[in-house]
Amino acid sequence: MSTTPTVFVVDDDPAILRALSRLLKEAGYGVQTYSTAQALLEQHDPTIPGCLVLDVALPELNGLQLQQRLNDAGHERFVVFITGHGDVPSSVQAMKAGAVDYLTKPFDDTALLAAVAVAVEKDRHARERRQQFQSIQSRIASLTHREHEVLQGVIAGRLNKQIAADLGIAEKTIKVHRHRVMEKMRAASLAELVVMTQQADRRRLPRAS
Repeated sequence: MSTTPTVFVVDDDPAILRALSRLLKEAGYGVQTYSTAQALLEQHDPTIPGCLVLDVALPELNGLQLQQRLNDAGHERFVVFITGHGDVPSSVQAMKAGAVDYLTKPFDDTALLAAVAVAVEKDRHARERRQQFQSIQSRIASLTHREHEVLQGVIAGRLNKQIAADLGIAEKTIKVHRHRVMEKMRAASLAELVVMTQQADRRRLPRAS
């Protein structure tokens, strides 16, 4: 799969689509263009790195509604909005929903490219965080039931003898399980193990609206 970020451009003006496509390709991005929000939804592949450049005033499903649809589906996409009829309520709604920028037509090419660069970088970081989380979850899933019990005791700061007493098994057995937990979690220290489990727990929390 190509690592070149793709900019998904949605605008119902063919001239703007052509101009933005040319500009973004010259800047080194992959580009996919759509004249309606529905067309993007039907073909959208959330696994492709990149961002959205999205017109607000689209027919049928507008840009803000498309942003919300993607958010509701769990497809985190960083959006640069463009509009010929900007207003404060729309811009506030867009930014609260996670938009990177809100540019009024006619906008400067430099401003658009700067906003796209920020959106693409945010996407890269988000994908790295998701990959890290999935890796940690996979390691936790590889633990046996007993190893998971020992993990909970370790990150709670309990000593081996205390965990042994809690679980009703020998302290030397706890040491063996603890060693296996550190190996499976690929943790070099107790501090690193605690950070890993905290990261996994935070990702289980509902996303803020």
